[in-house]
Amino acid sequence: VKEVEEIGMLLPQVEESVLSLAKFNSIVSLAAFFPFKSAQAALENMNAISEGLVHADLKLFLETNLPRSGKKKPMLGVSDAKIGAALQEEFGMSIQTGGVVGEILRGVRLHFHALVKGLTALAASKAQLGLGHSYSRAKVKFNVNRADNMIIQSIALLDQLDKDINTFSMRVREWYGYHFPELIKIVPDNSTYCRLTQLIGNRKELSEESLEALEEVVMDGAKAQAILEASRQSMGMDISPIDLINIERFSSRVVSLAAYRLELQEYLRSKMGQVAPNLAALIGEVVGARLISHAGSLTNLAKYPASTVQILGAEKALFRALKTRGNTPKYGLIFHSTFIGRAAAKNKGRISRYLANKCTIASRIDCFSEVPTSVFGDKLREQVEERLSFYETGDMPRKNVDVMKEAVQEVRRRGRRRGKDYNYRLRIEWNTAASVLAVFKQEHENGETETEPVVKKKKKKQPKPDAPEEGQMEEEGAENGAAQETPAKKKKKRKSEPQEGAGEQEPEEQSVETPAKKKKKKKEAE
Repeated sequence: VKEVEEIGMLLPQVEESVLSLAKFNSIVSLAAFFPFKSAQAALENMNAISEGLVHADLKLFLETNLPRSGKKKPMLGVSDAKIGAALQEEFGMSIQTGGVVGEILRGVRLHFHALVKGLTALAASKAQLGLGHSYSRAKVKFNVNRADNMIIQSIALLDQLDKDINTFSMRVREWYGYHFPELIKIVPDNSTYCRLTQLIGNRKELSEESLEALEEVVMDGAKAQAILEASRQSMGMDISPIDLINIERFSSRVVSLAAYRLELQEYLRSKMGQVAPNLAALIGEVVGARLISHAGSLTNLAKYPASTVQILGAEKALFRALKTRGNTPKYGLIFHSTFIGRAAAKNKGRISRYLANKCTIASRIDCFSEVPTSVFGDKLREQVEERLSFYETGDMPRKNVDVMKEAVQEVRRRGRRRGKDYNYRLRIEWNTAASVLAVFKQEHENGETETEPVVKKKKKKQPKPDAPEEGQMEEEGAENGAAQETPAKKKKKRKSEPQEGAGEQEPEEQSVETPAKKKKKKKEAE
């Protein structure tokens, strides 16, 4: 780059000058060009740049062509700040990432086929298109969240199906209610109502023969008899055969949607058992899937702190509370868990905080372990149950260290049952469990060490200056056979010893009298 207009960079005249090849050549000249050896090498370099890493080819190119000697130090312009920081760390030279660099690189991309000899615009565009396709294909293929995406789409479809089935069922009730209005009160369930609509058809054709079929659908003989009696005394209007055919078709669609919803829920349960078994065992498949969907992926959920997981899904209420300075929400999506519903009103905030903590631990174990196992989720669920009973009855729950020890032993026991191959596969899981256990141990030890200095400080404040001499007196008293006596009795003896004046305890009398003499000398000196 020969010269640059930084002040008038955004002026339209300066921006238009980049479009002209003659004007651009007066500013920029090509010093070196290093083509990629193959498409695979180009893809590797592109992946390295997207991750902010300096590839070996880029390092060799810059070391070869950057001027090292001279009065002025060269400045390297880089469009991406992430790769710029990596280059600055690698070479220790000045890097510019913003400002005029973007305009210069825009002109280089525009006139690249003219700057490089033997390269046409068509060949350059084809090469860029092929590299873009291969990069996108690799990103999709090696996406770490590809299993999470299935869960996210499944739970979104499940929620949408719930809304649609509810809407369609209400339409069937309203439509068929003109002909048989009494059926709505007898059968409140939407899916069962649609199946009965499909079965009954014209109510005037119901007879004792259709009673068994009604019992199969309703699963209750009394309800089936009530439906039969209501059909004979119904106040509904007569309906034409063509209208009845349309109602039956629509109700059959609703029944098929309800059946598909059950299949989708089973698929979601199996998928959660593979991707996040501990989270599913702790809080349930549906609530766990909603947490993953709201976070974007299991990795994002594992990165969240427990306080974020607790109010995940209640962002609107949180920001409204912060704006109005009101009470912040206690729970978000985890409110749908059974634990919060079972807790008393005064303990809902406590149990939601505790449950969010356990959900964070379970999601991290699921995210960073390669072999899926639900042992830790079951143990964490037991801890939440114990905490609930503690709030109700006051029974002390177990400590985290003990529970994690049991979980690790259970994982090892399962590994021994399934043989050496499974034992080898579970090695990573054991390492995860050991790391979790180490964290709990460290927290437990930190809690103990924090209390120890406080006790020591209290002990240091209590003794007087003659404390070491008293310790010597206790040792001498123990040697003389007074070890079995209590400390209170020893103190009484010490007080009585100067009066008795025993010959064996003369050194002790001297040791007691010396501090008093020192105090008298100090007073006389004052």
